[in-house]
Amino acid sequence: MIESLLIANRGEIARRIQRTCRDMGIRSIAAYSDADRDLPGISEADWAVRLGPAPAAESYLDMEKLLAAAIGNGADAIHPGYGFLAENARFSELCRERGVVFVGPGPEAIRAMGDKAEAKRRMAQAGVPVLPGYAGEETDGPADLALLGREAERVGYPLLVKAVAGGGGRGIRLVEHARQLAAAVESAQREAAGAFHDPRVMLERYIPAPHHVEFQVLADSHGAVLHLFERECSVQRRHQKIVEEAPSPILTPELRRAMAEAAVNGSRAIGYVGAGTVEFLVDGEGRFFFLEMNTRLQVEHPVTEAILDLDLVRLQIEIAEGRPLAIRQEHLAPRGAAIECRLNAEDARRRFMPSVGRLARLKFPAGPGLRVDTGFATGSVVSPHYDSLLAKLIAWGASRDEALRRMRRMLERTQVAGLPTNLPLLQAICDHPEFTGGEYTTRFLETHEQALLERPAPPSLLREQVLALCAVEARLSGRGSAPAGPGSPWAGAARLGDGLGAAPTLRRVLKLGEAEHAVTVRVLPPSPSGHGGREPAGAFALSVEWRGATHRLRCDPAADGKPGDERLALDLEGVRLEATVYAEGDGRWVTLRGMHLTATSRDPADEPAGAAGADAQRLQAPLPGKVVKVAVKAGQSVAAGEVLVLLEAMKVEHPITAPHAGRIKALRFKEGDSVQRGDLLVEME
Repeated sequence: MIESLLIANRGEIARRIQRTCRDMGIRSIAAYSDADRDLPGISEADWAVRLGPAPAAESYLDMEKLLAAAIGNGADAIHPGYGFLAENARFSELCRERGVVFVGPGPEAIRAMGDKAEAKRRMAQAGVPVLPGYAGEETDGPADLALLGREAERVGYPLLVKAVAGGGGRGIRLVEHARQLAAAVESAQREAAGAFHDPRVMLERYIPAPHHVEFQVLADSHGAVLHLFERECSVQRRHQKIVEEAPSPILTPELRRAMAEAAVNGSRAIGYVGAGTVEFLVDGEGRFFFLEMNTRLQVEHPVTEAILDLDLVRLQIEIAEGRPLAIRQEHLAPRGAAIECRLNAEDARRRFMPSVGRLARLKFPAGPGLRVDTGFATGSVVSPHYDSLLAKLIAWGASRDEALRRMRRMLERTQVAGLPTNLPLLQAICDHPEFTGGEYTTRFLETHEQALLERPAPPSLLREQVLALCAVEARLSGRGSAPAGPGSPWAGAARLGDGLGAAPTLRRVLKLGEAEHAVTVRVLPPSPSGHGGREPAGAFALSVEWRGATHRLRCDPAADGKPGDERLALDLEGVRLEATVYAEGDGRWVTLRGMHLTATSRDPADEPAGAAGADAQRLQAPLPGKVVKVAVKAGQSVAAGEVLVLLEAMKVEHPITAPHAGRIKALRFKEGDSVQRGDLLVEME
């Protein structure tokens, strides 16, 4: 039996595994990099061991360091979580050679399914439907373009170029016309080589608007292979999932049985042992095709746990210990429905650009049917070295409607501040009629992205948002229970209720989304409030001039709050509501009526950057990373929107494009160079 287990991963999955280890009486050992030393999971583990510097290659991907940490600290087993080495056949093999239990499948199954070309062949032999394509062996260099071009004509456009060793949505490019093939192959091979150390690619027919449905499987070493039903994973960006649910709202009982049988037969055909996921595409005619098999636990496994009341990590560990599965297929029956939303540190309005920095606030609600898996807490730092996942929010209900209501409420009450996240996007998705109707496909986000990202606030709500932000500005400028700072426009102003002097004035420009709002704010004596003539400590009243009209509001800050980090009770001309506020620098994060508002504030005298300044910003590194391609030369003329440099950061490639037509004056970095956030990459004229 396993008594001590090293967790070869980080963040929320590390804490998730620790939770099961505590329940099973297993000693957990957290392995961490320098970037993660202060994350909550490190202090919560029974023991922790440093792997090395922040780059994954020097810590979480260093097999010898992980094995030394396990053996040196008396671990019987290593759980790889997902990502990093979870699907690395060599690591599974090394664990076996060193006498350490690998909580996952053997190297043979990982190799068979990790090579997508081989996986398709094996599944086809097992009678599982596969998509037409080309998966030859001769696809590892530029000389293969002619061959791929001929095969592409045979497969037919549109098609996908896919990394043979890919996973997590990486190394995939859509090709709609023959003229796009060469660039797509080059880009996919570059990303595949960097991510998987394997540049081979394959071709696969593209289904324009499929459903992405996957089946969870479990297999023990005694010959039992079970399916744990399906998950719908069609809400994706960049081929990466952001919302999942179980069961799928589009499967008929007949289609569910056929897909489950295919998943079990395919797993049995490769002698699979452990927890795995067989992924399918379902087209508009109800036909399904094998996509890939993930030989590990999936990020979205909690929705399966929720509808079946199982602990998949416990089952993984028991299988690794050699025990037979204690559950039978006939005993498994889904109960209710569950939805998972992935909260990511990314700016959805900027092509899902990852965000890095300190989480000034991170707080989640609790309640019936709600679960949160996260590896972060208030004050944690989001590093540029790993992916952008902050937390997984899971809601279960007796029906899909109830699960969705609970998820909406959960998103409304989540508080996150300090850097951009996709929280507003998740709310918009869960409110969209196509999603609520359950008929969405993998084209959902692509089709509705602009509407989801730019859904305007109703005029009444916009008014409430602007006035609430004015209350924040007043608090930060020294009203209420906090004294005014030396440079505050409120410094020396009359105290509330003393009847002296004219009302002090504050002028600000508030930016919400792309719109700017000029406001003039004046402090007023508070109106009677039903407190028996006694005002709560810190209460104040304001007059706000905005869009040619004057508005009044009254504010009661929380007794234990401090300016810029508190709850505010607001009375907006008879409308009572509460806002949760955090402010840092010129950034503002406000939750109001369940909507999450990100804004900035500046003095009108501080003019925003002009066109030249804006251009320079667009040519800067948006976050720390590595230059993987320089597509232009000094002196070259370029068109607006042309890709100049490709930057890899947080496991994703980010194109730096020309803001307008012009000429390249200078290139500041070359391919392979590391850059810091804000570094100027290209000079244009």
